[in-house]
Amino acid sequence: MAKPKLGYMNPYVYDALLWMFSVLVDLFFREVHPRSSWKIPKDGPVLFVCAPHANQFVDPLILMRVVRKEAERRIHFLIAEKSMKRRFIGWMAKRAGSLPVGRALDSTKPGKGIIYLPDPVNDPCLVRGVDTNFENKYFQVGGLLVLPSVNNLAASAEVQAINGPEEIRLKRPFKGSIPLRQMTGRDDISDDGKFERDGSEIRNGPAPGFEGVTFKVAPKVDQTEVYDAVFDTLSQGGCIGIFPEGGSHDRPELLPLKAGVAIMALGALAKDPSCGLKIVPVGMNYFHAHKFRSRAVIEFGTPVEVSPELVERFKSGERRDAIGSMLEIIYNSLVAVTVTSPDYETLLLIQAVRRLYNPKGKKLPLPMVVELNRRLVQGYTRYKDDPRIISLKKSVLAYNKRLMALNIRDHQVEYAKFSIIKVIFTLIYRLGKLAVLSILVIPGLVLFGAVFVCGKVISIKKSREALAASTVKIQARDVMATWKLLVSMVVAPLTYGAWIILFTYWCHHNRIQGYVPEWLPLKVLVLIQCIIFPTITYAALRFGEIGMDIAKSLPPLIYLLIPSSNNTLVKLRATRAELAAQVTDAINTLGPEMFPDFDSARIITDPFRDDSISPPRTPSGRRRSETYSIDSMPTSPTGENAPSSIGGGSTASGILPRNESFKDLGRAEFYSTRPGTPNKSRSRTSSVGDGLSGAGGLPLKAFSTIDSKEGFDEVSKKIRGAMEERSHRRRSSGTDGWEMGSGATTPGSEPGKKDI
Repeated sequence: MAKPKLGYMNPYVYDALLWMFSVLVDLFFREVHPRSSWKIPKDGPVLFVCAPHANQFVDPLILMRVVRKEAERRIHFLIAEKSMKRRFIGWMAKRAGSLPVGRALDSTKPGKGIIYLPDPVNDPCLVRGVDTNFENKYFQVGGLLVLPSVNNLAASAEVQAINGPEEIRLKRPFKGSIPLRQMTGRDDISDDGKFERDGSEIRNGPAPGFEGVTFKVAPKVDQTEVYDAVFDTLSQGGCIGIFPEGGSHDRPELLPLKAGVAIMALGALAKDPSCGLKIVPVGMNYFHAHKFRSRAVIEFGTPVEVSPELVERFKSGERRDAIGSMLEIIYNSLVAVTVTSPDYETLLLIQAVRRLYNPKGKKLPLPMVVELNRRLVQGYTRYKDDPRIISLKKSVLAYNKRLMALNIRDHQVEYAKFSIIKVIFTLIYRLGKLAVLSILVIPGLVLFGAVFVCGKVISIKKSREALAASTVKIQARDVMATWKLLVSMVVAPLTYGAWIILFTYWCHHNRIQGYVPEWLPLKVLVLIQCIIFPTITYAALRFGEIGMDIAKSLPPLIYLLIPSSNNTLVKLRATRAELAAQVTDAINTLGPEMFPDFDSARIITDPFRDDSISPPRTPSGRRRSETYSIDSMPTSPTGENAPSSIGGGSTASGILPRNESFKDLGRAEFYSTRPGTPNKSRSRTSSVGDGLSGAGGLPLKAFSTIDSKEGFDEVSKKIRGAMEERSHRRRSSGTDGWEMGSGATTPGSEPGKKDI
């Protein structure tokens, strides 16, 4: 029997595995919302470029599911060869058409001896060793020298030539101050990697007494077979998925993109220029990616077509320049669909500012939360050195610290306006709800408790192993969700099986103390248990989810009953109101400078501004910023960006979180990736009488008053006159396109974006 070629996909197995994992994804995530999925090409070769890679095996599963459902297409994902060698994961990945990619950093080994730069100023590519043997088989031209990690980042450089057992020449020098300090022992190096002058000249050589630094070596990896499989798949009109950062991570910023994604795009078009390849950037935006019952927004960007000029440069030998240009294009396209920050402090700052900018606690759809985060990051990146922003940043971070010290959330500060009677009754009411929910959770906890415990323990263990083996991870949270799902797939069936065997034996022994009638066959009892046990578990998950939200709302109510902390909350509420006004004023002042369409495409209505100067209203009567459109919402007009997992989320309108209600149980979307349609009680419009009505219940008027042939002729005459006037304007403008106003957009362009 012939061995299936690399990347072979069985569509039936692909769909079966995807359905099975979709059930787990629905259980793990509260909501997975696709945004702009209409941009996915329905046919032809597509290269899905995804970032940030915040969930090891969960990211490709979510994307496979969304693309299969929204565009009815299947994706061949590139997966690390190291993961492909795992029995269970490798078996599934092969049958889903995944392509194994060898990564040099997965095969690193400690090198013998130490290395240093003897001439870092004049010849930074020359590396010398002490007690080394560079002629050993592990050292190869094209391999890597890897330095020790600092702040969970390790620098590496490619070997160009081996000159002897103690001398190597690199293809490109180490960049940055940290690796240069490691290789020279000097401290006179600026943050951008420049050597400072000693007197009139730059001092050369390593620091006095410096001997060298330990290192690791990685072999050269031949990817020819993988590239050939990718080119064949794309030439046949298939889809390839790749995470160009090279591996999963839990950092708040995008990692540098690997050259492989550019080589695949340029190589496919060099091999078949007429294939029509399109690159679709995909933003994997998570709200606490590693946590159970979290949320995600999968955003698709505008497809990118590769310039024929770049392909010609790639074919003519200018590979490095062509690949560099292609990587820059891909990076900018990813920046437009992701929310990243340079550090964790900035991430916390942006989340706090977003909540303060929404002082009324209005419930925003997840894509709007992502878009608001993105715009705030862009604004902060541009104005972070402004004295007003520096002062405001200090105040917001100080407010954040006070919240964390009290262990309360931002929206709970509003509890401070409750009267003491309301606080007491609210606390008693919620404690009662929590007690009822706790009782309802007990059956599911008994049935499924082993799965939670095993998933928690094993995921923590695997994250520690991944952190020890990685050079980029911070806490290795990117592997936790994956291992929780994998453990659930194994432990859950075993747990259910054990309970079924136990109850079946009990029934066989004494009919469960006589509660089960004799006429009920054991086979039917087994079938009933197979249905009831998962149902009880899912109900317990829902009850537990709401119970946890209620439990988190109790601390501020308890504080309000204590006189000393009560005063603290009252002061904190006043501080929040002042900060909200300052944040809104800063955004309203600087926003129009950065976004020309700031007022016309507002996401949140300014609560501190008079309605007479608020954004224009839509025909339905609502302000544009109050008309929540998910897929067609304006995207950021600029390309700058920088926060990977998004914390917080938005609260329901009013003071209380939405889940602090039993009504939320009826909104469960078990096999859905989109949020359900709001119930009638939550609708913003209602009907009046027996006739039609518009927004706010106002009766609709007729579109025209045509009631005779003369009326129809009059309307037709006006339409013809308007068309002639438009044609005259087009001819007088001297262009073939539409004459655009300052706020107009071309047909097909995204709302909120201006054509350049």
